[in-house]
This record gives sequence, C-alpha cells and structure tokens, in this order.
Amino acid sequence: MKRIARILGYILLTIIAVLAVAITKTIGWRPIIGPRHRALTARKFESTPQRLMRGEYLVQHVALCVLCHSEHNFKERSAPVIQGMMLAGAHIEEEGLPGDVYSPNLTPDPETGAGRWSDDQFSRAIREGIGNDGRALFPIMPYEHFHSMSDEDVAAVVVYLRTIQPVKHQQPATKLVFPVNYLIKAVPVPLTGPVPEPDRSTPEKRGAYLVQMATCSDCHSPSDDHGNQIPGLDFSGGNVFEGPWGSVASANITPDDSGISYYDKKLFIQVMRTGMVGARPLSFVMPTSLFRGMTDDDLSDIFAYLKTLKAVRHRIDNSLPPTYCKLCRQKHGAGDQN
Repeated sequence: MKRIARILGYILLTIIAVLAVAITKTIGWRPIIGPRHRALTARKFESTPQRLMRGEYLVQHVALCVLCHSEHNFKERSAPVIQGMMLAGAHIEEEGLPGDVYSPNLTPDPETGAGRWSDDQFSRAIREGIGNDGRALFPIMPYEHFHSMSDEDVAAVVVYLRTIQPVKHQQPATKLVFPVNYLIKAVPVPLTGPVPEPDRSTPEKRGAYLVQMATCSDCHSPSDDHGNQIPGLDFSGGNVFEGPWGSVASANITPDDSGISYYDKKLFIQVMRTGMVGARPLSFVMPTSLFRGMTDDDLSDIFAYLKTLKAVRHRIDNSLPPTYCKLCRQKHGAGDQN
C-alpha cells in the first residue's frame, strides 16, 4: 500500500509540475493570482483654469469618455446623450461582447458615482486598468491606449470630472464569461514612474499622440476572433460593429486607393466636422458628433499622422451586402473584392 501511495504521489507531483509549466508558458499566473498593480498614493491634482479647460476638451472631444460612459438615444441621427445622463455610466450594447458590460458612473455622486474615488484611483483606472476596488478592468476601457497619457493630461481629466453635474445612477457590475473574466487580469501594466508630455515637435508626432488617445486603432485596425489586431492591416478597417445602430464596418483610413488617398486636409476636417463624405453620411458609430469639437490644429495634426501610415489595400463598402473577406476574416461590404 505504501508503494502504491508513493507512486500515486509521484504521479500527482508530475501532473502538478506539468500544469505549472503549461500555465507559465501560456496564460501565465496573473489570471489566477490577480492583476499587477501599484499601491495608491495620496496625490491630489490642483484645480486650475487651464486644467479644467484641457480636461473638458479631452473628455468631451478626444478621449471620448462621453461616448462609453453616457447613455445615448440611438433612435436619433447623431445618437445624442440622453438628457441628464452625461457620464453617468451606460450599458455597452455592442453585440459579440463576452458578457454583460457596463461602464461606471463617473459623475461625483458619492453613492452611485465616483464622488469618493481618490485622484490616484481615477488616474490608476484611466491609465493602468485597475478599478477603484482593485479589480482588472475589461479592456474595452482603452487604458492600454491611455497608458501613454501624460501626467498633466490625466490630471486635467480628473480635475474636470470633479466638476460635472452629479447624477444618482447605480450601475450593475460587469459580468464576463469564463475564461475572459480571468484572462483580463493579465492585461494591466502598472506605471512605475512619471509620464512626461509627448514630443510635439512636428505635426505628425502631435497627431500620433492624439490618435493614440482617441483610440482610432481599436475601431480601424481589424482584429481576429480573440481580439488581437491582425498584423499588416493597421488602420485598414473592416471591424464590424453591431448594435442598436445596426451593422457597420469601420473604414480603411490608410493612404491607399481603397482608403482615404483622395482626402486632403480640408476634406478631412470637413468630414470630421459634419459626419458627411460629400453627400454620404457616416454611421454615427464613427463619433464625429464628438470629434467635431476638436480644434482645426489638432485635426490637421491627426491628418498629418494618418498620411504617414503604410498604405494597405483593403476595400470596404457599407453600401454593399456583407461578404466574406479573406484579409480581415470578417463579413463586410465589398469583402469579396479583396
């Protein structure tokens, strides 16, 4: 019996060792032991008129917090925010999400909103993906893009959020399916030092920072079934978004003939201001109703950066029936023409 017990013990140890190696080589231990995170600090962002103005600009027109953290009326053309629900949280109604996703109430209501969050809890959530309660945030919150947001810009965002109208609106907790609810714990990366102001020495560099903060690549770079961007197709469009607005594929915004090679700066700004390409209206999934508040200088810088992108041939036409595309492996208009 002792010999059998010893053999079973060796087998059990072998299984444990194999599992440990498999976990280390694949998903890692973070989904099991929890996300990496740094300790909170007691830092407090001073409110100044400059920060307040900059924060409002970023929240409303660049980082697009309003888009995901507000309930919208999708029955109207521009999908306006429902009155009284600005930044009070929303149910993310995009189809295909791995669970039931809710964005939190960011207003300073102390009971249902962020009124009791510290400045560093805000900052850590925005740039590092750790919620006020220490959990890993579902990466539909684009903290991986905001990771490079400068210390001054995140201070401006927090200062502005402190000033908005409190709304009493209790949001349900996000519930993700297995194994996504565990896998997201491996995504957050703590910031261990200051984040300086970006290099603004050229229009292209200024535009790159804005494109990163506006998370343009999330919509305009096609992803595979696991949410990973497909190499070589950066900014070439094809991601399909389905929800109350219908079904629409993102556009190719590279300087290819199948993209926006025919755009000049004037046309780009006009499209971003009006949501129209000539007489053709864009879907309001493309939030030009928010981007139109950006300055001409910032829109010009974004266009300068987009012109530096690698031209990728990827034809997309939302006026045509969806067909399978061998490039992005999704079904979208003109997919069979690629």
